[in-house]
Amino acid sequence: MASRGRRGGAPAREDEPRLDERAEQQAPAPQGPVLPPPPPVDYGVFMQSLVQAMQTQAHTQAALQAQLEAQS
Repeated sequence: MASRGRRGGAPAREDEPRLDERAEQQAPAPQGPVLPPPPPVDYGVFMQSLVQAMQTQAHTQAALQAQLEAQS
């Protein structure tokens, strides 16, 4: 029983350094200039624009639907 515990624990200890090495290899070094953070977002303006776009889409869809019904 004790030998099973040791066998089960040993591979995990052996694998840990390998996982660390793999993580380091997978993370590429940043290349090129580092960009500054984006400017803060004005969510009020964003929401107004979003609502306006949705209203425009709804009006366009209604106009196209009316046009389609008039043709048939």
